Amino acid sequence: MLENVSGSARPARRGFLLGAAALGAGGMLSACTSNELPQSTSAGAAPAANASSTPGKHVTIGFAGPLADHGWLNAINVNATERAASYEDVTFETTEGSNDTAQQIGQVETLINKQVDVLIILPADGKALTQVGLRAMEAGIPVINLDRIFDSPQAYRTWIGGDNYGMGLNAGRYIGEQLKDKPEATVVELAGLDNLELTQQRTRGFDDALKNYPNIRKVARQAADFTVESGQAKMAQLLQAVPRFDAIWNHDDDQGIGAERAIAQAGRDEFFMVGGAGSLHAMEAIQADNTVLKATVLYPPTMAASAVDLARALGQGTGVSGLAEHEIPTSLALYSAVVSKENVADYIATGFV
Repeated sequence: MLENVSGSARPARRGFLLGAAALGAGGMLSACTSNELPQSTSAGAAPAANASSTPGKHVTIGFAGPLADHGWLNAINVNATERAASYEDVTFETTEGSNDTAQQIGQVETLINKQVDVLIILPADGKALTQVGLRAMEAGIPVINLDRIFDSPQAYRTWIGGDNYGMGLNAGRYIGEQLKDKPEATVVELAGLDNLELTQQRTRGFDDALKNYPNIRKVARQAADFTVESGQAKMAQLLQAVPRFDAIWNHDDDQGIGAERAIAQAGRDEFFMVGGAGSLHAMEAIQADNTVLKATVLYPPTMAASAVDLARALGQGTGVSGLAEHEIPTSLALYSAVVSKENVADYIATGFV
């Protein structure tokens, strides 16, 4: 069902965010430990830097990640695997990716039974996997909770992930700056799965940003399912329902491919689109500057490479280079940079397929 929008209440921002924008998408975290690594030319793992060539204590890292049924989720797996392979002193124990919570719980329990040194878990459902995270911590295995957060901070040693509220906020600010001089501007929103907290946070951030631009009104919102097919179907509904608007905020670049198809089929080009996540397809379209897609807001899959850095640091008992504290932080929220034609050359190597 198409949702007509007139505004929303301002939420409390996620309380555990650390001002980690300066850490970027993993550059500073890559100096957690003590190996000198070659610069990666892959669009997967971010490069490591600033370290000794001498390997440290051997660490076995267990990784329970998602089923790679989406470009961003596949990039998570690629980043983690490539980063781990770059360390001589890391053994990487992976499970078959799963979006089924019961199966993923069983996979994590297998890694616990193998007595890995550190666990990295991107849960299919943070709430459902909280108990198994607690079991790992109680067994003396520190857990890096990747992105989708567990219900209890006792279930993980460190959380690292994207800033969903900030993603929506920066999308709204970018759109606001482009339309600030246009009287009675209108925008629409193509969201993700509405039953996910991350989708709700992205919408809240977007709505809060638009409050700073009284000339802009959000006139419609449609929730899709993070797939190409849903993006095309839901975008077609938006286009039919709203005969004219000035901009669209699309939460996800994968569903954005479908949205672009619907836009082309409708022959519409009176608006510009801002995407989300940072796919290679989106960045190439932005660079070519020949479609309505003019920007994307990053949700960096390089967080998985940084999670490996943090896991290795935990296993070796070291801290993060550049911070005074001996221990690594308890939470790191990555910054959602806006990539546009002006800076796409700086980011295109990180685009995921």
